[in-house]
Amino acid sequence: MEICPYLQYSFEILGKKWNGLIVHYLSICPNGSAHFSEMKRDLPDITPRSLSLKLTELGEYGLIEKKVVTGSPVIISYELTEKGRSLTAALESIQKWALQYKN
Repeated sequence: MEICPYLQYSFEILGKKWNGLIVHYLSICPNGSAHFSEMKRDLPDITPRSLSLKLTELGEYGLIEKKVVTGSPVIISYELTEKGRSLTAALESIQKWALQYKN
């Protein structure tokens, strides 16, 4: 029996620590984007280094986009791409499953 390569691809991304939570976090941000400091504040268990690495990784997968507004000071924010937003329904289903079965 073969494992579906598409399912394997999705778990390659979402199965890594923090990836799913970061995508979910960005999906529920009121303005659709967040600054690094906001994510660090609201996801307190992740180290700044890990957060930085995960944001880069999710960007490489095409799930998030880094927006830079030049000026003084430079403003950097992160938001989901269309590909990242398309994961919202899947993450909501996982959340519903966890609500039902987590002890």
